[in-house]
Amino acid sequence: MLGRIHSLETMGTVDGPGVRMVLFLQGCPLRCAYCHNPDTWDAQQGKNITIEEVWTQFERNRSFYKNGGLTVTGGEALMQLPFVIELFKYFRARGIHTCLDTSGIYFEESQREDYEELMSVTSLVILDIKEIDDEKHQILTGQSNQQILKFARFIDEHKVPIWIRHVVVPTITDNVDRWYRLGFFVGSLKHLGTIDCLPYHVMGKSKYEEIGLTYRLEGIPPASKALASQASAVVLEGIKAYRRHWWSALK
Repeated sequence: MLGRIHSLETMGTVDGPGVRMVLFLQGCPLRCAYCHNPDTWDAQQGKNITIEEVWTQFERNRSFYKNGGLTVTGGEALMQLPFVIELFKYFRARGIHTCLDTSGIYFEESQREDYEELMSVTSLVILDIKEIDDEKHQILTGQSNQQILKFARFIDEHKVPIWIRHVVVPTITDNVDRWYRLGFFVGSLKHLGTIDCLPYHVMGKSKYEEIGLTYRLEGIPPASKALASQASAVVLEGIKAYRRHWWSALK
């Protein structure tokens, strides 16, 4: 089986636990205003790779991956669902930790059996929630967030550990009310491991110029660590509020 990839990183340290090999798949339906990899959008670009070729690359540095494993990201990894399932099966059969880094935008109940198969061979999901407010999410990414939130529930239902990522963009996603709502939502996930509020940066801006695209956030400054920390604190309050509500309902 062939997968279409953008690139492969052999020593990733921020895409799951430990040192990892990170496979960037080609193609993404989202058009996030702050995307720093617009060169991954076009599914026709990139190059083909087989599962065996991925394994060969992994084996070359396997000693470094003792406490890590394989992460598949994008673009949007779920655009190539059959490939990811077979890839994860191959790696899990060899005792390797598998991590899916996704927006969840491609989740469909009509493919429930396929997604259940994926969950059975996935050690961890890193889920990007760009915006908790659906209208704001559509402005930011061009797509609704409804399938993303459904996928979060689905992951939790299948008892797969989940990490949440949220990018804090000045004047765009820096809203206390929506941070709180995000926390209240993720607080309902029983298998939530962590949530990272990441500061927006402009390092990908040059790529837009290279491929002739307009950078939508021109003039928006990078987010400070202080703003990201504030977001984390508010999200945590939302998580606590949900769990207080949940405990009260049980009494």
